[in-house]
Amino acid sequence: MKRFYVIAYIFSFVAFMPINAGAAELLYFYSDACNYCERWNNEVGSIYNKTKESSVLKLRQVDIHAEIPSDIEHIKGVVYTPTFVAVDNGREIGRIVGYGGDIFFWQHIEALLNDMKKSKSNIIPPCPDNGNSDKLLSC
Repeated sequence: MKRFYVIAYIFSFVAFMPINAGAAELLYFYSDACNYCERWNNEVGSIYNKTKESSVLKLRQVDIHAEIPSDIEHIKGVVYTPTFVAVDNGREIGRIVGYGGDIFFWQHIEALLNDMKKSKSNIIPPCPDNGNSDKLLSC
């Protein structure tokens, strides 16, 4: 019976874990010479920080021609602008290459958020430290 409670505890912890438990970012690789970046800035960039999506994926702008900050050097393969890379706790979740309009962008952001949610649901919390963790099924 104790194992049932432990499994139920783990399931409930994962099922109700908030999606923004970590430091998730939407890296926006841009160029000042990019017409599509300018279009994104006008159509989406001006309102992005006011959306519910921004509460999960904080926007971080990265000039593709400047030195890449050391904490995101591991993001490889960004060639075209705009490129949007969703990163959660340093791990790439997915990316959007290009900008085909605001509807295109928001559909892809929704897909990235769903991917984040799925990846977080695969996280198993640490075993409770009750002195019997060697007897627990998942520990």
